[in-house]
Amino acid sequence: MLVAMSAPPDPATLPCGPLEEVGGLKYFPRMTAKIRLHDSGRLWEDLHANLGKGSDAACAAFLHVDYEAMRKRVLEGGDDEEILRWCEEQGRTLNDTDRLVWNHYVTKLGWNDHISEILVRRKADAGLAGRDDIQTIAHYIDVDEGRAS
Repeated sequence: MLVAMSAPPDPATLPCGPLEEVGGLKYFPRMTAKIRLHDSGRLWEDLHANLGKGSDAACAAFLHVDYEAMRKRVLEGGDDEEILRWCEEQGRTLNDTDRLVWNHYVTKLGWNDHISEILVRRKADAGLAGRDDIQTIAHYIDVDEGRAS
């Protein structure tokens, strides 16, 4: 479940966008950045409620790793490439088809699927109900966080 956003965030409190990637895997850098920002007390408060839930949980499940174990590994240090390698060692090794499937999921989430109603609600709450160009959660996040208009 996604939580409605409030005031525009300070860019220093935001992770990267959901379509950023590491090792050919979209969203992963956003998830690790949220973990690091939260640990340092700098994560935009509106993102706290969904830590480890939603796409974070889906990404961890896709990798076959426990989110809490991965969070602990992120906080031990290392860059995202190292963390992704750890995830593959703990869970499963990804091939090109796995990356293609995950990336398609992330880029289309909210478009005619189980999240569509949430996207409609989020847009309405943010005063963006008339924005028919915002058709996915990733695009909504980028608009909401100021990376896209």
